[in-house]
Order: sequence, then structure tokens, then C-alpha cells
Amino acid sequence: MRSQLARKPENTYHHGDLRDALIKAALREAEQGGAEAISIKALAKQLGVSQPAPYRHFADREALLAAVTAEAFRQLSAMLREAMAKPSKQSKLSKLAQATLDFGLRRNGIYRLMFASRTVSCAAKGSELHEATRETLGLVIEALESPAVGYLRERQALKIWAAVHGVVMLAEQGLLTGEPAHATREELVEDFVSETKAALAAAIKGARRRGKTGA
Repeated sequence: MRSQLARKPENTYHHGDLRDALIKAALREAEQGGAEAISIKALAKQLGVSQPAPYRHFADREALLAAVTAEAFRQLSAMLREAMAKPSKQSKLSKLAQATLDFGLRRNGIYRLMFASRTVSCAAKGSELHEATRETLGLVIEALESPAVGYLRERQALKIWAAVHGVVMLAEQGLLTGEPAHATREELVEDFVSETKAALAAAIKGARRRGKTGA
């Protein structure tokens, strides 16, 4: 006898996994068009759920964008951690910087979601997104392989992150090919790495010298 129970369609989601499905689907959309490509209405249709269903998990589009951006930062951090752990003659900072460049150029829609929207700047302290960005910055600081002397290490971490970010954004706009300097984007990033390490070493040496003098 045929069962009277209706078979659950493959594109519907049982309670508890719609949030994750929305985030994954939104990431796929962002891959193609950044934050602008993400629409709760379109995602609901794509996933085969009712229009109100996503709002059980996200108050509005901004809340969804925050969750998606947090996941993107976690994916970046995982990739950076993996790159730093690979056996290589390169320094951790070099491996991290080159991996960031690769991520930015290869997954540019996601990168723009992370860095070219106001989502991060609106994240409250202690929020999922705020913690995800702090994790990524923590990896940059770790990659410097330097002792903490005041805020010198943190300052250099922000400087190298800003420099690599600039290369990614200019390259994405077609404004940085490296041709005028007869250097590839990878070589330019490596220049930033070398300059950062030298500047940090000099700053730490100077701080220690001043400390001894003060003593």
C-alpha cells in the first residue's frame, strides 16, 4: 500500500539548517557579484522556502550580510592558517601575504563583500562578525613572528594588511598590473613583506634601546 505521507521535496529545509543553507547560498551569489548580488527574496525562492522563512533566522538583509561576511572571514582565516603551516623556505608573513593576494584575486566577489561594503564597520563589538575579523587580524600579527613591544607589532600588522589590500583592490580594477615597475603583483607584495619585517625589527630595536637608556 502506498504511503499517505507526502515526500519531502529535496529543496526544502528542516528546522535548524535553513540558516546555514542561506549563508552558503548567499556566499555563492556573492562570488559572482559581491554584496549587491545578495537578495533574501531571491535566496528564499532558490532554496524553495516561503518568503517569511529566512526572517526566522535573520531580522533583515543587513543581519544576513553580517553572518555571510563572518563566514567569509572564517574561510579566509582557515586558508591563511593552512598556508602558514605549509613547510616552506618562505617566512610565515610571506606565505600569509601571498595567500591573501590569491584569495582576493581568485574570490573577488567574496573579497568585495568583506572589504568593500559597510557591513564590517557596522558590526558591534563581540558580535560574530567582529570576532571573525579579529581572528584574521590575529593571524597577521602571528605571521610577523615578533615579540610584543608596545603596539609596534600590531601597527606593522595593520600596515602590511593595508598594503596587500591595496594591491588586491587596484588589481581588481585593472589599475595595478606591475608593468610600469616591471614587477608582478606577487613581487610587489613580497616587497611589502620585506619592508614590513625590516621596519618592525628596526622599531623593536629602537624601543629596546630607549628602554635601556631610560633604565
